[in-house]
Amino acid sequence: MPSSARITSLDVLDVRFPTSEHLDGSDAMNPEPDYSAAYVMLRTDAGDGLEGHALAFTTGRGNDVQAAAIAALAPYVVGLSVEEVCADLGRFARTLVHDPQLRWLGPEKGAIHMATGAVVNAAWDLAAKRAGRPVWRFLAAMSPEDLVAQVDFRWLSDALTPEEALGILRRAEPGRQERIARLLESGYPAYTTTPGWLGYSDEKLTRLAHEAVADGFTQIKLKVGADLADDVRRMRAARAAVGPDVRIAVDANQRWDVAPAIDWMRALAPYGPYWIEEPTSPDDILGHAAVREALGPIKVATGEHVANRVVFKQLLQAGAVDIVQIDAARVGGVNENLAILLLAAKFGVPVCPHAGGVGLCEMVQHLSMFDYVAVSGTTEDRVIEYVDHLHEHFVDPVRVSGGRYLAPTLPGLSAQMHPGSLKEYAYPDGPVWTARL
Repeated sequence: MPSSARITSLDVLDVRFPTSEHLDGSDAMNPEPDYSAAYVMLRTDAGDGLEGHALAFTTGRGNDVQAAAIAALAPYVVGLSVEEVCADLGRFARTLVHDPQLRWLGPEKGAIHMATGAVVNAAWDLAAKRAGRPVWRFLAAMSPEDLVAQVDFRWLSDALTPEEALGILRRAEPGRQERIARLLESGYPAYTTTPGWLGYSDEKLTRLAHEAVADGFTQIKLKVGADLADDVRRMRAARAAVGPDVRIAVDANQRWDVAPAIDWMRALAPYGPYWIEEPTSPDDILGHAAVREALGPIKVATGEHVANRVVFKQLLQAGAVDIVQIDAARVGGVNENLAILLLAAKFGVPVCPHAGGVGLCEMVQHLSMFDYVAVSGTTEDRVIEYVDHLHEHFVDPVRVSGGRYLAPTLPGLSAQMHPGSLKEYAYPDGPVWTARL
């Protein structure tokens, strides 16, 4: 690739899938979601077809707003040197996040921050493809010093300093190659939410729960929070289907205030819920802490809607969570998720990512595998969420076998979608939507 190669365009597509028709993805706060992607492509004049692909995930209406936020970043990206961006992805990310006028739209939260994350992730996809490695191995090949240079420590230093981060990474460095070999051989533990969507009948829940156990999953997840009697019945059915040894996590998707969260979970406690996910607002740090104090040994998990590393920092400082749930498409991209992984390692809290949606499984697997190789050094009590939806639309889809994610081997972030899928599901003019609208 010529050293003079430039990013020539930042293209954005509004891509939506009509998952609401079968209530796939339904939960207490999103009863009829259409899984959607504000899909970004960084194109270059490298002459070898080199592009960076990523997305921000939404659930339908508003995906056009997210796409517009991504498009607003084009003037900051188009014309940049590919070599310079790929050589210093930390600087690239900070350039977008620290712009004094863009920051007014956040700072570092909402649609503009998710847009930044999509563009930053596309740059990582570009850089990893250029290096001929999947992102998890591209990250794992970096020195501790280079990894620390990716992190924005602003607002973090009271909880994690660059020196502490460097120490975490140096302690994990000696076993990297053995852990890479182990991942390539046996993959990374997964759990599945496929049986648990709120709109599914009890019969479908039971059938899919049986299938999950047969497929090797040792944990499933149910959506809860709409009706207590329904949740008790569904939890009872799920426990009967999977037996006493399979973990059942539950997810309220922010439905409750603090007191109802505690009361509701006490009603479900006889069926052994492993964790309660998003029991209340993702911004309510003290509320999460109160729920955790009241419900032990039921664990508290949150993170998929946490806006930035600062809220994660406070959740950890307050002892408010047992499980940190990163999301590849929520915060400011790979760089900020690296900061969150380091924070979790500092506080000794396991990371179990949120996935599902469109492309979230594909992208977040790279972060967990990197975490295992170069940060935490363990998979104990760590699982990546898996949902069997929409993977066929990706060039490098996730592969799950025996309840484990198999390590991706193709270069990039695994976020690139097939051109035919982008054309078919483009909103509102793609064939799938013109037929419906």
